[in-house]
Amino acid sequence: MLDKIALTLLIVGGINWGSVGLFQFDLVAFLFGGQSGIVSRIVYVIVALAALWCISLLFRDTTEAGDRDYQTSAT
Repeated sequence: MLDKIALTLLIVGGINWGSVGLFQFDLVAFLFGGQSGIVSRIVYVIVALAALWCISLLFRDTTEAGDRDYQTSAT
């Protein structure tokens, strides 16, 4: 469950950075009172923590036990 929340936050952050790059429009800053606003900074930190959490997804074995059995018997 935590993985899905972190991934969702990371996607939101990526879309926000895409809008900054393409349109020079920071949606988080617009919604929460500028880049130096306390709520905006909290959102940025939460998204950054989600990104750090998602790094662990790269190094985890996410195959289910059933998938592993199928792969073993298929070979």
